[in-house]
Amino acid sequence: MHRAELVIRFDRGHLSIDDIVALAGGRARAALSDDPEFRAAIARGADFLDRLLREDGAIYGVTTGYGDSCTVAIAPELVAELPHHLVTFHGVGLGAYFTPAQTRAVMAVRLASLCKGYSGVSVGLLEQIVRLLVADLLPLIPSEGSVGASGDLTPLSYLAAVLCGEREVWRDGVQVPAEQALREAGITPLRLRPKEGLAIMNGTAAMTALACLAYDRAAYLTQLCTRITALASFALDGNPHHFDATLFSVKPHAGMQQVAGWLRQDLSQAPAERNGKRLQDRYSIRCAPHVIGVLTDALPFFRQSIENELNSANDNPIIDAEGERVLHGGHFYGGHIAFAMDSMKNAVANLADLLDRQMALLVDSRYNHGLPANLSGAEGPRAAINHGLKALQISASAWTAEALKLTMPASVFSRSTECHNQDKVSMGTIAARDCLRVLELTEQVVAALLITVHQGVWLRCKLQPDTLPEAPLQQMMAQLGADIAVVAEDRRLEPDLRRLLERIRSQAWTLYA
Repeated sequence: MHRAELVIRFDRGHLSIDDIVALAGGRARAALSDDPEFRAAIARGADFLDRLLREDGAIYGVTTGYGDSCTVAIAPELVAELPHHLVTFHGVGLGAYFTPAQTRAVMAVRLASLCKGYSGVSVGLLEQIVRLLVADLLPLIPSEGSVGASGDLTPLSYLAAVLCGEREVWRDGVQVPAEQALREAGITPLRLRPKEGLAIMNGTAAMTALACLAYDRAAYLTQLCTRITALASFALDGNPHHFDATLFSVKPHAGMQQVAGWLRQDLSQAPAERNGKRLQDRYSIRCAPHVIGVLTDALPFFRQSIENELNSANDNPIIDAEGERVLHGGHFYGGHIAFAMDSMKNAVANLADLLDRQMALLVDSRYNHGLPANLSGAEGPRAAINHGLKALQISASAWTAEALKLTMPASVFSRSTECHNQDKVSMGTIAARDCLRVLELTEQVVAALLITVHQGVWLRCKLQPDTLPEAPLQQMMAQLGADIAVVAEDRRLEPDLRRLLERIRSQAWTLYA
């Protein structure tokens, strides 16, 4: 990974979703604050735990077992071994590994929480996480195995293990034993202090990291789906006055109004000569601001919930070094992230459904106002053997159906686990993974619609050469044209779709200010 110029400094200050996304994408690098006051605050927590141990204090997860085993006392001579056992027996993850970007996000989010100074960890532990981030040595973390209360124990055990030189890492896209990778990078494996294994693992870092990445993708989709709607409206010879400012002033949802405003930027508001057009376009065009606007209006709430979790101490127990107290609670519970992700995936899937309906109008000669069936660009005798976007519409419908199927909220499927100690759990990590899958499917629908509206606008301009799109749509057509050709003759569209997915996920197009 190239060395990024932007530095995200970790201390007790506020971090944003954007900071985590930049670190995840390799556009920023992590640095631990060298402020003496910050480092002293971290050290006070570890020193306080040391003093309690010397005085034979009973500390959950330090001199006791974990979870339901909290009543089991640990002999003093075994206390030092306990963190390693916690890390070891949680090595039970399965499923696909988190991607490198997701793993960087997980590491950064856990570091952010530990830097709040309420986890009783040493400065050395924080420095070790930063060393791994800077060297881009990324723990191989299986994505499945967390119920999201007692935190993301199993996924985060893989981070804890790698800090100690165990298990495996991604290094330049290749799996390497952690011990070898650390040695070759000149990094000494960590020996976990009392509570440090628990502090790393007993929190919401995995779900929160995925939520940060989901938020960034969802926010971009609100703009991209709006631009697609404008192109679809033009291709369908639609009525732009459905997005009139006065019309939208009477229903004061700010996000919905913003979407309507973007559509006004993209579509001519000149007085329309009806020429037999429908007075009212079908809902997938006319009501697009009302659909996209739900997600747009929800984004500030999602950001607040995710960033509150990102900037929290969320393990157990909380170490109050100033007040010299050990506080037992449940901050590892990921309910806020679970709710945000369950809600976000619903709103995002509705975007897929909206675009799927727009595509159905565009390819159907009964509803597309004079365009050829399936938007085929073939003419003359060859038109009979060409089928345009017929199969693409089937695939888009399949992706939409799968996205809609995944909108069942994960958070309502709480399980009682760990001898009924964890008897109500958040399922936040499952909700976040579901949300990312819904985003992935919706982005596939978006890619299909970009091909569709590009084709539809081209055909409309051929049919009505005196009708040209407004400047923003002309610019978008030129940008799309640099990646995909019009479909004048049937061809395999998978390469076009994959190229467009790369553009969508890299947020290649600047859309609205």
